[in-house]
Amino acid sequence: MNDHDTPAFHADLQARLRALPAERLPPAQAWQRIATQLPPRAAAPAPAAPAPRRTARRWPLRVGLGLAAAVAVLMVVPTATPPTPRPSPLQRQANVIAAEYQQAMASLPATRIGSEWQPALHELDASARSIRAAIAESPRSGFLLSQLQRTYALRLELTQQAVSAAGLAS
Repeated sequence: MNDHDTPAFHADLQARLRALPAERLPPAQAWQRIATQLPPRAAAPAPAAPAPRRTARRWPLRVGLGLAAAVAVLMVVPTATPPTPRPSPLQRQANVIAAEYQQAMASLPATRIGSEWQPALHELDASARSIRAAIAESPRSGFLLSQLQRTYALRLELTQQAVSAAGLAS
């Protein structure tokens, strides 16, 4: 008998599954990406003139077909994209930190950095992008802001070391 075959395991698993959130909303950026990939909305065709009635028994069929067509059109027409939310105070702070980091990077001398530094620099850049994405998803997490500051500081320090090493090597 395996540990996962016990009733206690199943009860624990059921309890953990019930504790999961019932619904998870995608990040706002996902809606923006989806909206850019949707085809432009076409104008709805003008309604055709109604056909003359021939018998009184056919009108329920026409109404039913009309409702079916309306439902089909509603299912095909994409819904409006939700408005882009305003940046939270934390996101605005992250934007300020990113701008300061870009200014500091621009103030460094333009020197070719050796290939031995590139993997670490790319890793720090990827970390900063991930942290920015996490801030967009959790705009109240002050911890993420401190991690972004730390990542930018490390990236700047490593770049300064690489520039110094390049200056000594030339």
